[in-house]
Amino acid sequence: MTLKKIAQAFNVSVSTVSKAINDNHEISAELKSKIQQYAKENNYRPNKLALNLRQKKTKTIGVVVPNILNYFFTQVFSGIEKVANDRGYNLLSCISDESYEKEVKTLGFLGGGTVDGIIISMAEETQFNNKLDHIHNLLEQQIPMVMFDRVSHEIECDKVVVDDYEAGFRTTKYLLDTGCASIAVVTAIDHSSVGKLRVSGYKKALEEASIPYNDQLVVRLSKNTDLELMMSLLLSHQKIDGIMALDEITAVEVLRIVKSRGYKVPQDISIIGFTNGKLSQYVTPSLTAVSQHGTFLGETAANILIERMEENTTKEFATQTIKTSLVVRDSTQKM
Repeated sequence: MTLKKIAQAFNVSVSTVSKAINDNHEISAELKSKIQQYAKENNYRPNKLALNLRQKKTKTIGVVVPNILNYFFTQVFSGIEKVANDRGYNLLSCISDESYEKEVKTLGFLGGGTVDGIIISMAEETQFNNKLDHIHNLLEQQIPMVMFDRVSHEIECDKVVVDDYEAGFRTTKYLLDTGCASIAVVTAIDHSSVGKLRVSGYKKALEEASIPYNDQLVVRLSKNTDLELMMSLLLSHQKIDGIMALDEITAVEVLRIVKSRGYKVPQDISIIGFTNGKLSQYVTPSLTAVSQHGTFLGETAANILIERMEENTTKEFATQTIKTSLVVRDSTQKM
């Protein structure tokens, strides 16, 4: 069923049918009702592609995340999807897998009219190398963009970030306040902005407690690192009573390794992970976790982008900061 066939059935113009279906006040209530009923009975569906082409809009948002296995990004995507659905937008989701080259190809694909706007968290490799030409090129195409979590201050666009420095500081201070004196950090995101900020917060908390920073207590992981070996070396050569893991999967693995070495958690070693996901709740003992409120962050980013696209505004770009909270469970000593 098409607009033309409906128009022929009522002996009116296609324009009249279109106005009637879209509830335009120029068409009489009686004719509108008849046309709408006829369209419904004959399963008429608007051609959204044709409409979008006429309006030069795709009603699609591109979302680029660096790692879908990280539950935080899953939460963010959920928040973006909720807002996009509520406001009539579709999502085109892509994963850079922490690769600069893949991020370049992805943004090249999303440019050129494929999407109306982009929400992106940068790949660790992109941040480490500070190669930003592909992002600048996209902005030159006048495509609205919101960066989240992993952002660059050299890119002029709206941003939504987590207060990672404060999170690292408060998490370390919590471990200190519960009696920990030798706290290690295990990070698989050392080259990312968020990883650096969390470690900076950790250092500040140690400084305030008059505890010297020891770089040997920071375990830096890469894709090919043997976490089991690194943890064995750490536990064999250092007296550790607290561990802060900077992502959830690493935190769960650290918990398993510590328990397998005969340590009791939290009696011997307290453990805290970042991202309050399902894994943290269901391991034994359940993990104390830093909640980054990923769903809310995603909702915020999507609303900012859609408002920027629909209002076509030239207002100054802004950065919104999301505060974290600590969800205390059984893997840490009670205060």
